[in-house]
Amino acid sequence: MVVKDNVMLAGVPMMNGASTLEGYVPEVDATVVTRILDAGGTIVGKSHCEYFCASGGSHTNATGPVHNPHRMGYSAGGSSSGSAVLVALGEADMAIGGDQGGSIRIPASFCGIYGMKPTYGLVPYTGIMPIEITLDHTGPMTANVRDNALLLEVIAGPDGFDPRQQAPKVHPYSQMLDDGVKGSRIAVVNEGFGHANSDPVVEARVRGAAALLGKLGATVTEVSIPEHVLASAIFVPIAFEGLTQTMMWGDGFGVSRSDLYVLSLMDFHRGWRQRANDLSETVKLLTLFGTYIHQHYGNRYYGKAINLARGLVAAYDRVLAEFDLLLLPTTPMKAQQLPKPGAPREEVVGRALEMIANTAPFDISHHPAMAVPCGMSEGLPVSMMLVGKHFDEPTIYRAAYAFEQAGDWRRM
Repeated sequence: MVVKDNVMLAGVPMMNGASTLEGYVPEVDATVVTRILDAGGTIVGKSHCEYFCASGGSHTNATGPVHNPHRMGYSAGGSSSGSAVLVALGEADMAIGGDQGGSIRIPASFCGIYGMKPTYGLVPYTGIMPIEITLDHTGPMTANVRDNALLLEVIAGPDGFDPRQQAPKVHPYSQMLDDGVKGSRIAVVNEGFGHANSDPVVEARVRGAAALLGKLGATVTEVSIPEHVLASAIFVPIAFEGLTQTMMWGDGFGVSRSDLYVLSLMDFHRGWRQRANDLSETVKLLTLFGTYIHQHYGNRYYGKAINLARGLVAAYDRVLAEFDLLLLPTTPMKAQQLPKPGAPREEVVGRALEMIANTAPFDISHHPAMAVPCGMSEGLPVSMMLVGKHFDEPTIYRAAYAFEQAGDWRRM
């Protein structure tokens, strides 16, 4: 096992990709760490991640970029970049990632592994450095579906500390893989395709994967969910303002929730104020933007976005009332080239945020969503995303397992 370097291991340095956290050593284990160790897992190390996890690329870690395991010089995706690469290379059997805008599913997509963002609150976030309480998710990243289900089985369930958890429904996931997709109803979401930066080959591979699920016995139907394309306008205030108030000005935790506050992290993290110029370009931009909005408009846009998110949830749920799963590309494109040293700020920030159009909406809506590799394009992986009803990870796993058993995704 490896765990993302925003996950606390007592006595082991935790940097969270940030130069301003270098030297911090937590004194507690995250709940997921305790559960992995109790289940017999061996944690062999921490995995690199993006600077404060605020990037979907793999180029903002203070110690340097993480390269794609299939091609040097290309992004491994983020923010859980190291977790994906270590699993893809076989250096670890399983990994823990985190996901606030796609940070499990994006690197899983770019590196060709399986990444599950569970239903919000299914897995406790206790002992993991947060970004924004309504977006924080943690989950498994693995080389196959069975391992993914097994790891989720180990880490899921309430821990009595995390206020994100409200009666989560837990299942024996690894024992629920074999029923296949015959009779399942899968909705291919039109709005998940045709983005301005969509790669036609990626879209073709994903549609081919949908067709294969049809051949395996699923009923596959195209549907329209217009609200999907509006999700970015909802995501921005929640993520950017929430990040600023909670993670930056709130010393990593903020206030007004019954959490397990790790005071040593809060005290150490305050030091960023004296070293603000050391922050990554992405963190600087988000912090400045969130601070400006707060100073001039207060919290009204954050509140409005939270209110609007209910409509987004309802839109997905209306379709999921008729279908078992939603299907769309995990990322609109395959891995892109890493920015070169000295690249302009616009490129650095653009490479950090360009791929989140399909992943971020489900951090807002809290539906479980899994990245499933489904082909190659020019030597780089392509991934489809399967989305299910709240706490219905078993249906996602059954479809992913059936697809995995149907053939080698690298040759599709």
